[in-house]
Amino acid sequence: MARIFGTDGVRGVANTELTPELAFNLGRAGAFVLAQHQTAEQSVRILVGKDTRLSGDLLASALTAGILSVGADAYLAGVLPTPAVAWLTQHKSMAAGVMISASHNPAADNGIKFFAHNGCKLPDEIEDEIEYFLQHPEAVPRPAGDQVGRVQEVLDWPNLYVDYLFSLVRRPLLGLHVVVDCANGAVFRVARSLFERLGIKTDLINATPDGLNINVKCGSTAPSGLAAKVQEVRADLGLAFDGDADRLIAVDHLGRIVNGDAIMAICAIALKRAGLLANDTLVATVMSNLGLEKAMQTAGIKLLRAQVGDRYVLATMQAEGANLGGEQSGHIIFLDHATTGDGLLTAMQLLQIVVESKQTLAELAAAVKPFPQVLHNVRVADRSLLEADPVQQAIGQAEKVLAGRGRLLVRPSGTEPLIRVMAEAETEELAEQAARIVVAAIKKR
Repeated sequence: MARIFGTDGVRGVANTELTPELAFNLGRAGAFVLAQHQTAEQSVRILVGKDTRLSGDLLASALTAGILSVGADAYLAGVLPTPAVAWLTQHKSMAAGVMISASHNPAADNGIKFFAHNGCKLPDEIEDEIEYFLQHPEAVPRPAGDQVGRVQEVLDWPNLYVDYLFSLVRRPLLGLHVVVDCANGAVFRVARSLFERLGIKTDLINATPDGLNINVKCGSTAPSGLAAKVQEVRADLGLAFDGDADRLIAVDHLGRIVNGDAIMAICAIALKRAGLLANDTLVATVMSNLGLEKAMQTAGIKLLRAQVGDRYVLATMQAEGANLGGEQSGHIIFLDHATTGDGLLTAMQLLQIVVESKQTLAELAAAVKPFPQVLHNVRVADRSLLEADPVQQAIGQAEKVLAGRGRLLVRPSGTEPLIRVMAEAETEELAEQAARIVVAAIKKR
């Protein structure tokens, strides 16, 4: 049986690859394994959340049945962001949390991601334990009678997460005009509630999910509509979340995209000036632009790179004593306040910096001058073809083309059947030339 966990849980097309049978078995194996890692002697309680996908009910029902079948209790919180599941798991003393979402992927896809009792994503070794019991279901107990688990509905718990975010706001944000793109996803209710409490003039867009329109031409992966709306209503800035709201991409008042690299730079510089950036260190990934690296050098901040995936960013942060890290895609971790990427928390931090600095987002983002970067996603049947000699030879040829004037990164996606080819260089033409050498070799295979 091939390993089913990717860089961010288990994903696939709902009801064909990610079937209710698999969700049931994941519920059984996951609840059993995570109960063994529970620190307190108490009943095993597992929080379950979901985004707005049509398949969420199908998979939540199957997953919940699996959890109950091993004697654990399932606490159903309904639709809420992934970071809310992480925060509630920790602060409500759950044995574990589970989020049903495929994040920024299309509505037909779905996913199941687990959080340990401390609100952190699972390390590889615990995922491996769950995989073992998926392959050996006979080793998982099946209690009977009054020993099976119970369901508790906790649909008001998302409000506790909103209360927490509101408590982190240091000063009033009145006077701002913001457009918020909810991606027709998990954030649509809590964003409305939070921004109403903040008293910010807010235009919510893409906040009417129907189960099928999540991430469709909206949200952090398609911010052009947000950019147009910001300019149309003359807002100060725009905020775009993805389907499960663990990432944020912003737009300045001119309609220009401010990606995760720029947001990290803005936050790192502000924290350093306040004496709050631990070890004067920022953790990014191998995908972050060289422009971020140069900006951090100028600001006297050490930049470390982790492999792609916010759980790897978190592991590096913990190992290096850093409290800020993230990804170009907008997953940003403020470790003093959260254990995972959190789009709403990032938005609150960014808005506070804009207000306190008395600068526009455009002025703040100017600290990063990105190198031209191109990214090609090549769909493949087998991601292992990356190791084929002709592909490796093409990578070597592309690196010679760059000749120290840029960098190349070729890696398999952890969430989709893709090989990602990224090149950065002094000019876009040079980056494109290097990337296409590798793309052509992969397509030929």
